[in-house]
Amino acid sequence: MLPNRHPGLRIVALAAFALLLAAGEAQAYIGPGAGFAVGTTLVAFFAAFLSGLAAIFLWPLRWTIRFIRGRRALARARVKRFVILGLDGMEPTLADKYMAEGKMPNLRKLAETGTYSRLATTAPPLSPVAWSTFLTGCNPGKHNIFDFLTRDKRTYMPLLSSVSIRGASRVWKIGRYKIPIGKPDIRLLRKGKPFWNTLGAHGIFSNVIRVPITFPPESFRGVLLSAMCVPDLRGSQGTFSYYSTRASVEEDYIGGEQIRVAREGNRIRSHLVGPPNELVDNGGAMRCPFEITVTGQGRATLDICGERISLTKGNYTPWVTVEFKAGPGIKIKGICEFLLIDTEPEFDLYVTPIQIHPDKPAMPISHPSVYSMYLSKKQGLYATLGLAEDTWGLNAKILDDEGFLHQCLEADSERERMFFDALDKVSRGLCVCVFDGTDRIQHMFWRYIDPEHPAHTGQAGRQHRKAIEELYVRMDDLVGRTMKACERNDTVLMVISDHGFNSFRRGIDWNVWLEQNGYLTLLPDGRGKKYLGGVDWSKTKAFCLGLAGIWLNVKGREAQGIVDPSDADRLRDELCEKLTGLRDGEKKEIAVHRAFNAHKIYHGPYTVDAPDIILGYNRGYRVSWEAAIGQSTDRVFHDNAKAWSGDHCIDPSLVPGVLFCNRKIDSPQPRLMDIGPTVLDMFGVEIPAVMDGRPLTVAEAPGFSKNGKGRIARRGVIKADAITSG
Repeated sequence: MLPNRHPGLRIVALAAFALLLAAGEAQAYIGPGAGFAVGTTLVAFFAAFLSGLAAIFLWPLRWTIRFIRGRRALARARVKRFVILGLDGMEPTLADKYMAEGKMPNLRKLAETGTYSRLATTAPPLSPVAWSTFLTGCNPGKHNIFDFLTRDKRTYMPLLSSVSIRGASRVWKIGRYKIPIGKPDIRLLRKGKPFWNTLGAHGIFSNVIRVPITFPPESFRGVLLSAMCVPDLRGSQGTFSYYSTRASVEEDYIGGEQIRVAREGNRIRSHLVGPPNELVDNGGAMRCPFEITVTGQGRATLDICGERISLTKGNYTPWVTVEFKAGPGIKIKGICEFLLIDTEPEFDLYVTPIQIHPDKPAMPISHPSVYSMYLSKKQGLYATLGLAEDTWGLNAKILDDEGFLHQCLEADSERERMFFDALDKVSRGLCVCVFDGTDRIQHMFWRYIDPEHPAHTGQAGRQHRKAIEELYVRMDDLVGRTMKACERNDTVLMVISDHGFNSFRRGIDWNVWLEQNGYLTLLPDGRGKKYLGGVDWSKTKAFCLGLAGIWLNVKGREAQGIVDPSDADRLRDELCEKLTGLRDGEKKEIAVHRAFNAHKIYHGPYTVDAPDIILGYNRGYRVSWEAAIGQSTDRVFHDNAKAWSGDHCIDPSLVPGVLFCNRKIDSPQPRLMDIGPTVLDMFGVEIPAVMDGRPLTVAEAPGFSKNGKGRIARRGVIKADAITSG
């Protein structure tokens, strides 16, 4: 057994074993939705195996070098280990309430013995923006993430803001087959350096689990599993499938699709839809056939990929490995779960988005690549999709509350095992893990706690009306177990959220408002078209796309821009003045708390890529579902009757996050961007000048003092165990 103080070597050894188990058949390296770069498991195996052997044989030399560098860093450090537990979206007013009611004793203990404070978030307070600021210590103008989406300046179509995936630039054609030359171009669009990269440059190891906007993973001294924006196997951000004998209720489910099936006696035959087969001319989407046999009321068997699985109404299967054949000897593997919804009188089956297989990843989802395999071999298959909890399935009423909660609890349970494995392995360095359940459950269950929400009616007697309270109790228990694992007084523990939460009762269609106020013109048949397809660009000065704000149609920047660049800042200020304090006449409420000129609140080289106006909504308001995808309706304000009833896309002053720490912090008004610089400072690492955050003043641990050389000492003794190697 390798000692815990050398987790990197342990992971290499276990990963080598994982690779030996994985080597079996040819497999493609796939860039979902963007073509293939063909390789083989055999080639990948030998490359990884040789790399693993080299790592093992070179380990003594590498360990010696890192030990020396680590000792130098440790000489200036005031802490051995720093642990950050991220609870995405934890709302401070709810934390206050449940602590006061005695339902969160562990967080209350942290507050009483250490620190509890509001934590200033970003503008806008969206998860990709906020976590990018957390990991870089910079304002969005320096890290280039302003929203989930951005716009294509040429076509005005929406694009994912954080990652670009393109196929190989060259293709070798052999008959009907197309063999890409080289790998797909998978590019992280977030700029700036994560603070754990800076730690690594000073010999300090980090274990980073599911922090958003870390896909594709970057190389650094540590291990990392990517999170938000990891696509499914089809290249989307999560496409569920609904198989039913019913006629389609909706032609276009957002985030999913219905596949109508026919019943032949007690059998149903259909297929899973995979990624497009770019290896073949006009290959279309690959398919994985399956057969269902109904064996009784609410019972069936599933035959897929040579495996027979029992289905019971209302119960998910475990993760199932599925494969798609791209060509002779080339298979792409994924994982999904099946949920039998009903067998009589109609047949209904739900299938989660097909996710990248962690043991045979078709795209890089971890650093090093063997880390995802290590986790899979250690704890079994787990969700890899960036947004693994299917909010769209619940919005479409294909999933019920119970079906959605299962996914949330399962994802948190999987992550918990990863987190405590990291705490066990890393005795020196940084551990960071972000849990999504707080965000997803509040998004979908806020309707239960807001009596004024349009979706609240009829919820009083529902089984899961206390889902949010139960969530906070569970997270408090997680915190308690984390505190126990961090009892050493050379460990700093922080529990943080990137933003808070509030109700989302009313949506605002900004494209209608802009139209009514002379800033946007629709084509004669343009109303109702998605992705700004109905806009007359020759007469449009401003438009809305995404969650964050409004864009100007600037000449020379957008393909059909008409706003002179010299007039752009005046127009931004004009819109900010008109939008700040905008009222919802029907509800007699202020809908917009503040509107920000992005060029005045951001600074840095990427400010030019931000939406021109960042909208800070009042509580209860957000951009409408239609405006977010560039679809104009017939009115400005809309009731939101969806299950997605809570949100945080409002003014940052109204949704701060939380900061708990097991030590006293003597810094007024801490900010999310201050956490990274604080970690660097505690490890004695110089803070890069590019960072906008500043280190918080964290108290020394009781019993610790600094000797004349600045080295951490306790009772005059310094432990000489090595910096955790990786």
